[in-house]
Parts: sequence; C-alpha cells; structure tokens
Amino acid sequence: WQSWTTSGFRTAAEELALGLQALGLASGDRIALLMHSNVDFCLADMGSLLAHLINVPIYMGETPENMAFILQHSEARALFLSDQDVLQQIAPCLHELEHLQFIFVARDESDLENSTPPPTELPDNIQLLSVATVQARGAERQSAERQSALRAAIDPQDVATIVYVAGATGRCQTVRSHVLPVFRVASILRQRLQQGVPYVCEQPKGVMLTHENLAGDALAAFNAMPELKTGPQETVLSFLPLTHVFARVMLYGHLCYGHTVYFTTPKRVVKHLREVQPTILSTVPRLLEKVYQKIQERGRQLPRFKQVTLEWAIGLAQRYRLGQQLPWLYAFKLKLADQLVYRQWRDGFGGRLKYLLCGGAALRAELATVFSAARIPVLQGYGLTQTSAVLCVNRGAFNQAGTVGVPIAGVEVAIASDGEVLAKAPYVMKGYYKNPVATQDAIEPNGWFHTGDYGAFTPAGFLRITGHKKSLFKLSIGKYVAPEPIEHRLVQSPLIEHAIAVGNQRPYCTLLISPHRRKVRQLGKKWGLRLPFEVLLEHPMIVAQYQTLVDDVNQTLPAWSTVKRFRLINRSFTLVNGLLTSTGQLNREVAQTFFAQDIDALYASKPGASRQPPRPQAEVLSPTLTLETS
Repeated sequence: WQSWTTSGFRTAAEELALGLQALGLASGDRIALLMHSNVDFCLADMGSLLAHLINVPIYMGETPENMAFILQHSEARALFLSDQDVLQQIAPCLHELEHLQFIFVARDESDLENSTPPPTELPDNIQLLSVATVQARGAERQSAERQSALRAAIDPQDVATIVYVAGATGRCQTVRSHVLPVFRVASILRQRLQQGVPYVCEQPKGVMLTHENLAGDALAAFNAMPELKTGPQETVLSFLPLTHVFARVMLYGHLCYGHTVYFTTPKRVVKHLREVQPTILSTVPRLLEKVYQKIQERGRQLPRFKQVTLEWAIGLAQRYRLGQQLPWLYAFKLKLADQLVYRQWRDGFGGRLKYLLCGGAALRAELATVFSAARIPVLQGYGLTQTSAVLCVNRGAFNQAGTVGVPIAGVEVAIASDGEVLAKAPYVMKGYYKNPVATQDAIEPNGWFHTGDYGAFTPAGFLRITGHKKSLFKLSIGKYVAPEPIEHRLVQSPLIEHAIAVGNQRPYCTLLISPHRRKVRQLGKKWGLRLPFEVLLEHPMIVAQYQTLVDDVNQTLPAWSTVKRFRLINRSFTLVNGLLTSTGQLNREVAQTFFAQDIDALYASKPGASRQPPRPQAEVLSPTLTLETS
C-alpha cells in the first residue's frame, strides 16, 4: 500500500490545478480521464475540477468506437492517462483530433517528454507531458492567494463533469462513416466491420453534472447515515470504477468526512476485505450474489452435520424481517446461528463492516434479508447517473428488503400515470451535452425528471422498482411482459451466465440463455460426458437441466408471460461485442439485432397446442463467429 495524507492529496491537487492553468487550459474546457480507479484518477479528477475544467471520465473497458465518439463529441483539449500502456492502446484513436492538445501520463513517466524516439507516435499537434511535470509547474505558482482564488471562482451551477451513458440517439452503423475513417481505431474493430459482423451499439449521451449536483448528493447521502463517524474511525475499501458516478460521489463523501480509503480491483476485493477490514463498502449486487452462491456451493461439500447446520442457518436468515421486533425464541436462534455460521461470513467481509451500500442494479430481497440477519447490514439504494447517483436509500429504521428505501434529503419522488418513476431534486443533471432534444424529453419544464424506470410505493412509503420502461415489451396478444424478473431469477443459477427474454410484438415470450461454460463442463464431467462444449450443449441431459430451471421460473409468472421456448447460445455477453453496457447491464437493442435471425427461428413454428403453458422447447445455437477478448 502507498499512503497519502489528506493534506498531501489536497496540496497535490492544487498544484495540478495551477499547472493546468499555466498550460493555457481555460475555464470550461473539457479534459478527458482514461484511467484506472485509483489515487491517480482522484488527483486528476480533483485537480481538473479546481482548475474550473469540465472533466470527462471514460470507462477503461469502453469500446474503441465509443472512446473515439466521446473524445470527438466532447471536444476534449486534454487527456489524462494512467500509464504508457494505456497510451499505446488509445494512440490509434488520436489522429486528426483537432481539439486535443495535451496528453498527461500519471505513471511510468520517467523521461517521458525527452525520450527519443517518443514512446508512442503521436500527432504533431499533441504535446505529451507527465503529471509530475504539470504539478511542478503548478508548484512554482503556488500561493495562498491563488489557492483561495481557485475555489472562489467556482460557482455551484458550473458544469463539473460530463459522464457519457448509453443513449438511443443512433447506432454505430451511422457512426462508422464519420468516426472510424478519421480515427483509425484498433485493428480488431476494423476486422470485425470488414467481416460484416452484425455489431451495433448506441451513441452515448453526455450527462452534464454541476458542482452542486455532485457535492449536494454526496452530502445528502451521507447525512442519511447519522451514525457515520468522521476521520480515520471509518475505513473504506473502494473497488468500483470511479468513472461511474455512484463510486465517484461516494468518494467525494469520504473525502469530506476524512475517511481512510483503500483502492483495490474487483479481482482482489475478496482478498483485501480480510486485509483492510473496512467499515464501509460500496458494491453492486453481483458481488453479493457471487458470495451467496459460493457459501451455498461450499456448503454442499461440507460433512453432513455441518451441511445441515448451514442449511438451518440459511433458512433461519431467510425468515428475518428487517425493521421488525424479533420474537425472543427467534432472536435466540439467530444468536446461536451467529456463533456457528454467521460470524464466519462476517469474517469474509473483514469482520468490521457497518455499512454495505449496494446500488447500480436490482438486488434480490433474499440477499438483503439473509446478510442483514447475519449482521452484515446491506443498504440498497437507487439513483441514476442523471441524478448524481443517489435518490433513495434504505437506512436505519427505514429499511425494507425488496425496496430501494425512501428519498434522501432534497429529493421528491412521484409515480406518473403510466407507472414511471419521476424525480425532482437539486441533484438532477443540467441536461445532455449538445443534445437539447434529449434534455427536453428527459426533464419537464417544472423540473420533474423521467427516470425510465417503473415503480410503486409500498403502504409504508418505500419505493419499489418494478421494471424498466425501455425493456418492457408488448406481446402481439396485447399483454406486457417485464423481462427483468425472469432474467434475474435465471441468472441466480450457477449454470447461467446471462439470459435475455424476448417477445416484442410476438405471440409469446422466449429466452436466449448463455450457459456458464465452466459449470456446464463440470456437470458433463460428473455425468461422464467428455464432449466438446458445442456438442455438450446439445446433449439431452444438459438440455433437460436447463428446462428444469425455466420450468421453475414459469411457475412464478402469469400465464401470458411464461417462457414457451428457449435457446442455448454458445456466445458470451461482453462489452466488446456490445451485448453488455459499461455498467454490466444487458444491451437489449444490440441483442435484438445481434440475434435477429435466432430470435426469428424461435418463432418459426408454434409451440404445442395444449391449453396449459407447454414445456419449453430447447434449441442450441452454434456461433458463426467467436469473439475473444484478452
């Protein structure tokens, strides 16, 4: 671990801000950040904000197309990079960018400016500098007056950042003729286009967030946790991408409260939980789902007595009710289960966790209940990039599993006549950059923001998200189907990596299922089926296993939305092939085009004529092309 004091970080950010101004970057100029989520990102973020620049974070896993689009659309004059490896990756996108003048490299910067030949061939109009060099220029200008002037010149309504999110303004086919010939992006992308792969994506939209949006949301969210302490009394482990507004706003709160923050990566987070022993952890539901699955999988390998004990403890936790008085007998059983089982779970999280803040996607009520019963307090929240992260959150006495809690200070929430969640708050974005039409569609003149999510209030006043307006589809029989509950339940099985329900303007609902390759191979080995993966997916025993999973889901669905057919697809859902967004969500518009022929095949003939919902008919799709990522 490399330690920074808060005062040292503040001084470094001020020096960087003054150095950026010394280079001629003016208030309101855009500066892009393509960086790993660590202290370097924090320094570039805070330094550019102090310099009155508008920073534009770019997700490290973004597609080359979208990187090129964001740099072009934002007209960025400067670009922060983590190291020279990132520089080499982004170099093909930099040619003929007439607005870009500076590139700043945070790490591996020794002799960066003086090396001959330069480490990476760059256009003549771009100057390559190390962050240390920019800071040194700023240190020469450092004074108490200039430090004060940096802050005094910032207005709360100034745009602080532009965060690009997936939007429905167009597809990559329309971008190719304008972007790709100019930017000459990575060879793998060109090859994919030359081969005619049906690759589509949405042009991102730039969400403009002001200083008041970000700071106000951070303060209001932290104010919702009155037991939160200041200074090093709280320890934070941060592993989520700081390019996403949820992790970034949480970081601003931690800086304000003076908390000790450790930065790690998703691959190392489990190891570092035990090492750092945080009191606060911000996460997405996927981590909790994996932990819960791992607990259940390891439980099946325990001796019989311990296996029975674990099953008893899990069953006991599933009956836990947040915010309710516990009967004395049930409370006694929980204490016993805590000594036998739950404290081991807490040790896995470091043993000191006080706040497990969960956002970014829907969290199963069972997970919030089970972990809370084990004294791992899961607080699920809700918000969007367009609302600076947090709108509602469960906390304290206002905590109910299966909901996203109640609004934080300053937030009004209403349900429109069609069921859409509307929000009004000082944290709602200023608008979409260079896109007044999309801004008008999203924000009403009276300030109400359309979230695009369906929701409802419980009798106790908790907000429950019931679906996404964009993903809801209508069958040809006139009935609407919400795909998320179907998909979410299916992916709880270790055999399923991703699932997507389809059926818009079709007579019934169908499924595309991407199997978990390793788990399927393990299952085949268990049954003595030593076959290639493609052949294994066609084996009746494997298909029957998936039929069982789909049948279980169908039992919980209304008759019109039951899955009549499904297809096993030998293809992964990734950011590279466009089937996942940068936040890990299914990209439905891309999937509809990507699998258009396969979806048509699912409706080529009618399912059984039985009056009861027929047993799903499984099919296997072998890929015409396999895309691999390094």
